[in-house]
This record gives sequence, structure tokens and C-alpha cells, in this order.
Amino acid sequence: MWERTLQDLIRGLRANKNDEAKFIAQAMDEVRKEIKSKDMELKAGAVMKLTYLDMLGYDMNWASFHVIEVMSSSKIHLKSVGYLAAGQSFNEDTDVLMLTTNLIKKDLTANPADVAITLNGLSHVVTPDLARDLSQEVIAMLNHSRPHIRKRAILTLYKLCDKYPGALPQGVIRLQERLDDSDPGVVSAAVNVFCELARRNPLDYLSLAPHLFHLLTTSSNNWMLIKLVKLFGSLAPHEPRLVKKLLPPITELISTTSAISVLYECVHTCIIGNMLQGASGLSLARTCVSKLAAFLQDADQNLKYIALLALVKIVPTHPDLVAEHQDVILASVDDDDISIRMRALDLVTALVNRNNLQPVVQQLLSHLVQSHTSAPSAVQSLSQHVVPVIPSKAPSAPSQSAAYRLVLSQSIISMCSNSTYDNVTDFEWYLSVLVDLTYISNVDVGAQIRDQLIDVVGRVRAARAYAVKLMVKLLSDQTLLMHASEPGTCSEVLWAAAWICGEYCSELLAPEELLPYLLHPEVANLDPDTIAVYLQAANKIYGYWATEAAQQWSEDLLEKVKAAVDSIMEQIEEFVSSPHIEVQERAANILQLFTFIKRDLATHRPKSDSVFADTSSTSLTVFDASPIGSPSFPKSLYLIHPLCSAYELNPVASVAQTSVPIPDGLDLDAWIVPSMQVPLPDEDEGAGEVASEKKVKKSKKGKEKESAGRSKSKGTKKRKEDEGIEELIAQEEVETPEEMAEREQRKAERLERIRDDPYYITDDHPPKPPGEDIDSIPIVRLDELLPSSSKAPVEPRLFALKSNSARSTPQRFVVEKEGEMPEGATPIPPQFHSAPITRQQTPSLFERISTPPPVLPSFQQYEVPEDEPRSSTPEPIKVTRAKKKGTSNKKKRMPKTVQPE
Repeated sequence: MWERTLQDLIRGLRANKNDEAKFIAQAMDEVRKEIKSKDMELKAGAVMKLTYLDMLGYDMNWASFHVIEVMSSSKIHLKSVGYLAAGQSFNEDTDVLMLTTNLIKKDLTANPADVAITLNGLSHVVTPDLARDLSQEVIAMLNHSRPHIRKRAILTLYKLCDKYPGALPQGVIRLQERLDDSDPGVVSAAVNVFCELARRNPLDYLSLAPHLFHLLTTSSNNWMLIKLVKLFGSLAPHEPRLVKKLLPPITELISTTSAISVLYECVHTCIIGNMLQGASGLSLARTCVSKLAAFLQDADQNLKYIALLALVKIVPTHPDLVAEHQDVILASVDDDDISIRMRALDLVTALVNRNNLQPVVQQLLSHLVQSHTSAPSAVQSLSQHVVPVIPSKAPSAPSQSAAYRLVLSQSIISMCSNSTYDNVTDFEWYLSVLVDLTYISNVDVGAQIRDQLIDVVGRVRAARAYAVKLMVKLLSDQTLLMHASEPGTCSEVLWAAAWICGEYCSELLAPEELLPYLLHPEVANLDPDTIAVYLQAANKIYGYWATEAAQQWSEDLLEKVKAAVDSIMEQIEEFVSSPHIEVQERAANILQLFTFIKRDLATHRPKSDSVFADTSSTSLTVFDASPIGSPSFPKSLYLIHPLCSAYELNPVASVAQTSVPIPDGLDLDAWIVPSMQVPLPDEDEGAGEVASEKKVKKSKKGKEKESAGRSKSKGTKKRKEDEGIEELIAQEEVETPEEMAEREQRKAERLERIRDDPYYITDDHPPKPPGEDIDSIPIVRLDELLPSSSKAPVEPRLFALKSNSARSTPQRFVVEKEGEMPEGATPIPPQFHSAPITRQQTPSLFERISTPPPVLPSFQQYEVPEDEPRSSTPEPIKVTRAKKKGTSNKKKRMPKTVQPE
């Protein structure tokens, strides 16, 4: 009967590519019949076909027992088939492996051919149990008379020691003897095993150093030299004396060998073995770097790759030596092989310093520029405001992928921001680099660029003016705004641009010209966080521009301000209906502010310019309450700016948040506003009952109310507050001390209960000092307060907007690296420290409004006493109850002032 052989099976597979599964199913049926045959030749042929199919991914574990049958054959060619199939398909979970222990022991004592096949098969199928049971037999093979058996036994012993460490002590002793073997192959195998063992625990093999050193200096076998050098690379870090001993032979090998593999292993061993340290290692380091630099110019891509890997490890100890070959390294960044470009990029990142940062970054930016890209380059977009840093040539490599461009962009940012900008000497240049990346990266690095812009502007004060110029160009670029939603456009940079222009609006040359860009209809297509920052920036910029207009006020500006306010309100209204709650809330708040400003501008009437002419008076205590005392400009021009400029934002230390102490008595787990599901004890009911009883007593005056029933009903908090106010008004003209004490107690309890309620405005000012007569404080209209004309006019102070082109000498940039820390934390150097703002130090709304605006360029500043409210601030809303008749000799009450939110 004719049977299909392995060659027939392979031919059939190639002939049935369209229906391979059907053919293999038929072949499997044939194999199942053949493998059960008593003919060992036929069984071995079936096992060979199964082994081939196993390599194609088909399972043959079901035939494990038949494989062992073939392994037990007395014929060498059949036994080799069985051990081959076992090495291919057996694993530690194969159940029939326990049946092979005695079979392998028997084969290890057979003729040399059987021993060789058995050792090779055992190295593939060894398990912990087999290693334990067969270790003595394999160790005995180390003394076999045949060299090829000793070599196979050495390599198999390593596999056994890996599975069963208990065989290692005796095995190492016998392995050490093989280092003196007469056969070079056996010695090389022993060195190879020691090299692998020393990688795991080098200290156990330091005693072999003399013997291994002798082999290093006498051997001419390159492959054994490679293993010896690797072995010494593992041992040298644990024995300093070994480094000095190895320097001469290693240096000689590097200088004389023509084998690239030996040369690289020697260089790598010098790096990991700490042989390049100190004066003695300097010459060796120079030799290593020169050899690796030669690899970079070789046509073999593998040599370039390993050279870059080695140079990255040399840079931390000898950056100057590597920097000598900077041009060759930078040329590798433009290599066609992506793996070489990535390794070159790692090396360039580790190589930069203060002296070479700018040319290196310029070279890397040139690789990002694509000649066929539709996006404008940074030079074109920033025209006169940006110093060009990108060559006009340099098309990128055709294989440049998005992943590589992302890594390249991140590397540029990383090497510039390393150690808080230690390598950056010109921050205006770095800002222009970040803007360039915005246009040419075409990958998603917008968040990193945004964070860098914010961090640099916050830490480097001298760079803020230039940063504002760049951000104005970004905000006015309609192309960037319209394509902000597309991937790779770095739209997050617009967030930083709006924030910087709003926070440092005093650096703007024409603030009013930026407002239309911040409120452009296309802004609504940005993400909600960016829209909110745009709105806030527009609010801040208008506030600054309005105060500037107030200080140079002329009646011709009134129409310009009105037109600006109308335009802002019209554009803000589109954001009030935004689906995003943050945008909606900010827009609504800003719209209400501008509604108030618009009404104030509409009621403004020109005033005489001679109001502030008289400066002869020396008293600040007398104020003219006549209408002529009002300023010539609308008071609402100072409404917004003081709200946004009370404090300057400074960089914050990285550990500042964790250093903030929790105030005593603050429970972070407690409700700020009590949950609606947890009813509070209605303590005002008793107060309402007392008040209603007193109102009933006044029925003879015709003022009897239904307050008793109303105080007992379950009304809202607002109604109860109204009842509390009515209670204060409806008190009897003469109170007994007990009634007064009870009323004060109820008032204190009510104030404590609503202190954290956001729907109530409470006064957190400290209590009045004892003995102060509040009835003697007059009620004065704030808009009638006139600055005293006694003092001489203030000298105008100027600030010059720094011009980059006007600098004759390089500017010195100071980086505030530390940042602020909370009070009581680790002290910070005085030049970097500013007092933290605590809750107790935070001024009230009226104190912030009364803070004079910042001094603006070339305009006279009105002088207002610091202890009095500013005449241009909005009036607080007063709710004053009418005085009752017949109470002129009674105790006067202070009107309740409700501060606006």
C-alpha cells in the first residue's frame, strides 16, 4: 500500500492553496491511521508530518504518546525524529513527560550518537522534575571522552540549572574544570555558560576573574573574546580593582581588532564597567567615541544603530567628546531608517546644553517643515514679529510619520524645558519656537505647548511683552481659528494666547483692536474651556482699556466707548445661550456688567474740566457734595479693571498645594450647603412667635398683622429672613435687658446658620470695638466724595513696552524657578517669594474696587485718599427704612447696606 510522505504532503499543500483546510483534514485522517501502525518507519513518517503541521499551527498534543514511542526506537534516524517532535511539541504541561525519565537515562549511557541526540532533545523538553532526576547524569557527561559530547553537556547543564537551581553548586565546580579543557569549543561553551550565569548574580563568579583574564589575554577566538568581554562587563562594577587590570587589554583590543563585533563589545563593556571614569579613562573614552563616530559614517545601518545606542550611554560622563561629532549625529536625524532617527533623537536630546541648544533645535525644526504642506510656516505667519528660526529649504523625509513628528516635537519641548529651562538663554527665542511648533508640527502637542507658554510667561517677567505680541498674532489668525477643530492644529494654544493677553493686557499696544477677535463668532466652535477663557480675556482687556481711556478722557472718546460697549454686548449675547454651563454663566455675568456700564454711559453728561484745577487746599477731610464734584469721565470705566487686577498671578511651587494646612474647625466632609433631604431644625419659629406676639401688642396703633400664623407656617428661607428684618423694625421702643439679650442671641444663631448659605450675603468684618458709637457715623453718598485739592498733582509715571529690536545688548532673563509656597511652609529665597493670599488677607469687594488702578503710560493719575472709597466706583445699594414718627429721641438704628454680589 502506497503512503503519502512528508514531501508529498508539502507538494499537496502547495497545490491546494485555495482549499487548504480540506486537504489538511484529509491528511490528518491519514496520519491518525498511520501513527497507530506497528511499523515504526510508518509511525515515524506520520510523526514527521505532524511535526511539520505543528509548525503551521495545527495541534499535535494528541499524539504525544506516539512521539515517545518513536523516541524509544533503537534506530538512530528514527530516534532523532522522535526527539525532534518532542522538542517541537512538548511543554511542561505534557503529561507523558514523566514516562521519558528512564528512557533518557538509558539513552545517556548508549553510544555517542544516541547521547548527542538525547542531550539536544533534553535541553528542549527539560522540566523541573526531569532536571532534578537527570542532573547527575548530565554532570557526568562533562567528563565524556568525546569533545562534542562535553560541549553539548555543558550547554544542557545550563538549561537544567535554570529549571533546578539545586544542581548549580556541583555543576559550577565541574564547569570551572572545563575552562582548562584541551578543546577550544568546550572552553568557549563553558565561558558562554558562565557569561549567562554572571548576568544574574555576578558576585558568585568574581573568583573566576584570574582564570578568565588569562583566557582574555591568550585567546584568539573572536567569539570567545566577545563572551569574555561581556563577562567582565558584568563583573567589573562589583570589583574596582578589576577595572584597572582590564584597561590595558581592553584598550589594545579596541585599537587593534578588525572585528566590528569585538570592537563594539569592548566599547560597551567600557561603558557599563565604569572604565571611562577618571583621568585614566579619558584617553580610552576618546578612543571609544572616535570608533563609534566612524560607525555613524558607515553604510551599514546596523553599525549606525549600535553606535547611537552606545553614544547615548557615554554622553552623561563625557558630553564634550560626543559633542565634537554633533554634525554627524544631527545628520542621522534625517536618515531614512526610522529606528536610526529615533536613536539619533535620543542622543541629541541628551547632548544639548546652553551653548548648542539653539542650533540643535533649529536643525530639528527644519525636519518638521514640509515643502508640500498647506499650513503656513512660522516665518510667514508671524512676519515682522517673530525672529525666523527655520531654514527655507529642508523638506522633510518622505517616510516621516505622524508618530515620528510627535516624538520630534515632544523632544524639542523636552530639551528646552529640562531642569526648568536651564539651557535656555533667550526666552523670546523659545517663545517663537513654541509658536513655530504650533504651525508646523501637524500633530497633537497643543496641550504641551499651552502649558509651556503659560509657565514661561509666569516665570520670566522680562519675556511677557514679547509673548503678548506673539499671542496677538495667534488670536488674529483667522485660519488657525477656523481649523481649530481639525486634528493636529494645536488648538489648545489659543487657550494660552487668550489667557496671556487677558492676564497681561497692560503689555498690549492697542487693547481695543483685539476685542473683536476674542468675540468672533467662530470662537463658539472651540472647546468650552477655551471659550470661557476667551470671554474672560475680553472682559479683562476691556477693563484695562476703559481705565486707560478714563485717564486720558475727552468727550470725543464717549462715542468710541459707547460703540465698543454696544459691540461687546451684541457679541456676548450669542454666548449666553451656549449649551455649556461654564460659558453660559461667564457670558451672563459679563453681560450684566456691561448692561450697567451702558446705562452709566447713556446718563453721562460732560463735566467742567476745571473741577480738579484747585490744588491749594491741604485738608482731606472736607468733601464737596455738590454735583460738580463728580469726575469728568463716566465712573463705570473703573468698574471692571479693579476686579481683575487686585493681585498678580505668580508661579506656584510644585508642592504648594500639599503644604496648605487645613484650618482648625474645617470639616472637608461636611456639607457646605445642607442637603435638602436633611431638614434643619427650624429655630426661627420661636423667634417668629415672639415677634408676632409683640406685633399683636401694637394693634392699638392699627399695625396688627397676621404674623403669628405666618411665623408658624413652613415658608422658605427668604420669607424667614424677611420676618427677621421686620422683627428688628417692629421692636418695642424700649426693650428690657432680657429681651435685648434674647434678641441678640437669636440674631447670632441665625447668622451662624446662614453663614455658608450662598443665597445670603453676610458681613464677615470683625465686630466693632467696645464703646464705638455707630449712631455718630454719618450717611454719605459715595459719588459725592471729591478728592481734596490740597495736594500737588501726581507726577506722571511711564513704563516702556520693551522692543526686541531696540536692544543693543542681550537681555538678562530671570527665571522664577521655585514659585510661591503657602504661609508656614519651607521658606523661599526673597527674590522668588511673595506673600500668599489667605482667606483673612483677601480684601472685600469694595476694598478691591477702591484699589487705585495701575499707573498707565503718559497719563496723569488722579489722587484719591487711600483710606476713603474711590469716587469713580459704583455706589453700594442701600436699603433704608423710613424713620418712625415720634422716635427722634429714641435710639437710632443703622441702615442695613446690601452689598452687590
